Amino acid sequence: MNIEDQTGTTVLRRETEAKPKKSWRTWLIGRPLPTADAPHQTIGVLIGLAVFASDALSSTAYATQEMLVILMVLGPQAYQYVFPLAIAIVILLGIVTLSYEQTVHAYPNGGGAYIVTRDNIGALPSKVAAAALLTDYILTVAVSISSGVAQIVSAIPSLFEYRVWIAVGLVAFIMVVNLRGIKESGKTFAIPTYFFIITMFVTVLVGLGRYLFGTLGVVTDPPPLEILHTTYGVGAFLILRAFASGTAALTGIEAIADGIPAFREPRSKNAGTTLIIMSLILGSLMLSISFLSAHIQAVPSEAETVISQLARTAFNGRGGLYGAVIIATTVILIMAANTSFADFPRLSAITATDGLLPRQLTYRGSRLVYSRGIVLLALLATLLIVVFQASVTRLIPLYAVGVFLSFTLSQAGMAHRWWKIGKLKEGQELRERGSVLRYDPNWLLKMVINGFGAFCTGVVMIVFAATKFVDGAWVVIVIIPTLVVIFSGIQRHYHHLAAKLSLENYGGLPQIGRHRVIIPIGGVHRGTLAALRYARTLSDDITAVHVSLDPQEADRVRQKWETWGDGRRLVILESPYRLFIEPLLEYINEIEALRQPNEIITIVVPEFVPRHWWASLLHTQTALTLRMALLFHKDIVITSVPYQVD
Repeated sequence: MNIEDQTGTTVLRRETEAKPKKSWRTWLIGRPLPTADAPHQTIGVLIGLAVFASDALSSTAYATQEMLVILMVLGPQAYQYVFPLAIAIVILLGIVTLSYEQTVHAYPNGGGAYIVTRDNIGALPSKVAAAALLTDYILTVAVSISSGVAQIVSAIPSLFEYRVWIAVGLVAFIMVVNLRGIKESGKTFAIPTYFFIITMFVTVLVGLGRYLFGTLGVVTDPPPLEILHTTYGVGAFLILRAFASGTAALTGIEAIADGIPAFREPRSKNAGTTLIIMSLILGSLMLSISFLSAHIQAVPSEAETVISQLARTAFNGRGGLYGAVIIATTVILIMAANTSFADFPRLSAITATDGLLPRQLTYRGSRLVYSRGIVLLALLATLLIVVFQASVTRLIPLYAVGVFLSFTLSQAGMAHRWWKIGKLKEGQELRERGSVLRYDPNWLLKMVINGFGAFCTGVVMIVFAATKFVDGAWVVIVIIPTLVVIFSGIQRHYHHLAAKLSLENYGGLPQIGRHRVIIPIGGVHRGTLAALRYARTLSDDITAVHVSLDPQEADRVRQKWETWGDGRRLVILESPYRLFIEPLLEYINEIEALRQPNEIITIVVPEFVPRHWWASLLHTQTALTLRMALLFHKDIVITSVPYQVD
C-alpha cells in the first residue's frame, strides 16, 4: 500500500514481495537473502574458529619449514636452533594475543588496524595500515593455497607440474563458497578445521610419546637437501633471518579483531574467547612441531614438506594416519584463505566508505556479503600464484612485512587510546568518531601492554624487512607506499566530487532558454518515426541529420523524409571518406559553438532492440558511441529511443 507522510513523500510498502527468479547464480551461490536476515547470519565461537582462525592455525604447517630453509646452511647444527626460535616466536605470540584481546573489547564493532589507527593516530598512518592489511590478505590467500598444493604434491609427486592450475582452481572454489555467505562458509569449513586440530595433536602426541620411549628415530628417505642461502654465514644475522621466517606463524592473529561484527552477541566476548583458544592451539602446535622436526632431522624441500616427513616418521610410513594428516593439513591450508575472504571484503568496504577505494566495494551482494571484494581478492591472489608459480618459499618473503606493520600500528593506536583515557577524570567522557571514551582506572597497565606489543612487533617488522629485503620483501616495501598514494588520489577525487555536487550556497540552475533536438538517422523507418515522436515532446526545434555515404541512398532518405518527417528539418552531411561518426560529431560541434546562453542540445538516437541479445552485435550501437564521444561536453544530452523488434 502507499503511505504519504507529512512532507508529501510517498512511501510504497508491500505486504509481500516477489521472490527473485531462479538462475545459474542461485544454483551456484544460493538464493538471495533479504536485508532483514543480516542479524541471523552471525556466528558463534565454534564456527568463528573455523572462519577466522584457519589462517593462523594453518601457519603451523609451514612456519617451522621456513625456519629450516634458512638454517640448513649450517648443516646438522641447524637443528639445535629450531626449538629455541619456536619458543621466542610463541612468546611474541602471547604478547600480540594479549594486546589484541584488549583491542577486541575496546572496539566491539570491529577494531582492525585500520580503524584503530584512523581513530587514534591519524589519516596517513591509517592509510598505511589499510595498505599493509589488504596486501597481507592477498598474500595470505596465495601462500596458504600454494602451501596446501605443496602438501598434495608431497603425497602425489606426479602432480608437481600441475600445481599452479590446482592452486588456481582452489582459489576459485574458496571464492564461490564465500559468495554463499559467511555463515554458510563457516559451516562448510568447521568440520575440516577440527579434523586438522585433532589429527595434528594426535601426530605430535604420538611423536612425543615415541620420543620419550626412545623409538622415534630420524626421518627415512628424506628428500634432497636444497641449500637456498649459501652466502650468509653463521651468526646473528642468519638467526634473525630464520626467526623472521618463523614469525609467519603469527599471521592471521589480527583477523578476529577485524571480523568482530560477524560474531553474535555478546560480540566482544565471543571474539575474545575465539582469539584465546586460537592462540593456545597455535602456540602448542608450533612448539611441538618444531621440537619434533628438529629431533627427526626433517629436511625442508619443495618436493616433500616437513609436516609430511614428521607424519610418516611418527606413524612409521604412509599409512592411514599419515594420509589423514596430509588430507587435514592440505584442507586447513586451503581454508586459511577463507580467513582473508572473510576479512578482505569487510576491510575494503570500510576503506571504500571512507573514500579510499571505489564505492562499489561497499555494496553487499545477494547473500549479504561484499561480493565485489571477494571476487577482487580472488583475482589478485590468482595473479600472484601464477607469477610466483605457487612456490611458498618465493612468496613467504613478501608475506610478514605487512602483517607486522599492521600489528605495530594497531598496538600503537591502542596505546595512544589508553593515554587519552588516562587524561580523563573519573566520570568524564570524550566522544570521537562516533565512539565514547570513558575513564578506566587500569588505563596505565593497558597502555603498557599495548605499547610493549607495538615495540616488539615493530622490532620484528624491522628485522624482517632488513633480513628479507633482497629475497623479495622490497616488493611489499614498495607496494605499500604505492597503495597509500592511490588511496590519497581516490580520496581527493571523492572530496572534489562531493564539493562540486554540494547544495550548500547553491542558487539553483538557470532556466533553459532554448532546447534544440538533433536526431541522427541512417534511414526513414518505424524506429526513426518513434524517435521523432519522442523528440516532439521535448521541443519544436528538431533537426534530423543523415550522414551520406551514397548519394542515391541520400536521395531516397530525402524523399521519404518529405513524406514522413512531419515538416522537420533534414540536414544531409556528405562523407567522401565513408566515415559516419566523425562528420556527425563535427556538425554537433558547430551547433555547440553557435548555441545561445542556457541552451540545451539533446541528441535523440533511434535504437533497435532485437529479441535475442546476440542480434545486438549486428548493429552499430550508435547511441553508445555518441555517448562516449560527447560525455565531457557540457549541456549536451544523449538519449536513445528503443524500438522493440519482435
